[in-house]
Formats: sequence, structure tokens, C-alpha cells
Amino acid sequence: MTKRATHRVDYWRDPSAPAPTSRKTSASAFVRNASGDLLLLRRTDNGLWTIPTGAIEAGESAGQAAARECQEETGLEVAVTGLVGVFSSPDHVIAYMHNEEVLEVRQPINICVRARVVGGTVAPDPDEAADVQWVNPALLPSMQIHPALMARITHGLAEVGPYIS
Repeated sequence: MTKRATHRVDYWRDPSAPAPTSRKTSASAFVRNASGDLLLLRRTDNGLWTIPTGAIEAGESAGQAAARECQEETGLEVAVTGLVGVFSSPDHVIAYMHNEEVLEVRQPINICVRARVVGGTVAPDPDEAADVQWVNPALLPSMQIHPALMARITHGLAEVGPYIS
């Protein structure tokens, strides 16, 4: 039996995007170091750069989920220090697919928290992160980042009050 390829397709403000079939809440960690660089990882499922992000599991808070996902994906342990915002724009949908068969189309709800590193060493999970880097914000325009994720990053860099969409 051959394993079928699993991948995701992110849509942003695309009138031809499939209609959502579900909503799921995730948490993400916006982490900067003392030099102001931003922690990014390159996803294995679509090759795009992102901040650590993943589903909030039963029995955990958004902050706990963001810290867990950051540690799982990057090897770094973080402490939550604040809120970047809640991102739930219907302009963003994600199609999860096996080969060309659409399994689910999700309209995500993301709670993005600010965090700081408190331990660990950079050690990407090869199933989730092809690479992990500290990136100077001036280099972000040259990186492949989905617009929905760039909205979180832009708001986080602005360091204004929490964003709600």
C-alpha cells in the first residue's frame, strides 16, 4: 500500500477558493530575540515561512498551545508575555488535501501571543519544519510568507494593542 501525499493549500482573498467546511482554533507564538530578530520556520507541507503555529488541544489554553507548538516545531521553550491579536478573517481559508482529494476546508481562528525564549536550543522537527531561523524584520519582504501570516507578523512588529479581526 502506498502512502498518499498530504498537503495544504492556503487561500487569501481568492474568490475561487473552496467554501469552508469547518472552523478550528489555533495558537501561534510571535517570538523575538534581544537583537529584534523574529523566530520563523519553513513549513514542510507548503514550503512557506511562518511563526510557530498549531491547534489548541483539549485541556490546554491558547498560551499553553503556543508554547507547546513552539517547542515542538523549533526546540525552543518560550514564556508567553502578551497578546498580538485574534485573527479570524474569512478571507483566509485552508484546504487540506491528500493528493488531489480535498479532505477539509478550514477557516482558521488564530490567537497569536507574544513570547520570549526561556530555554532549549534550535532543533527543527523534520515533520513540521524544514528550517528554523532568526530573521531580521528588514528581510521579511524577500521571504515567502502567506499574506494571512504576514498580517500577524506586521501587527506583532507594530507593537500596538491587540488586534481583533
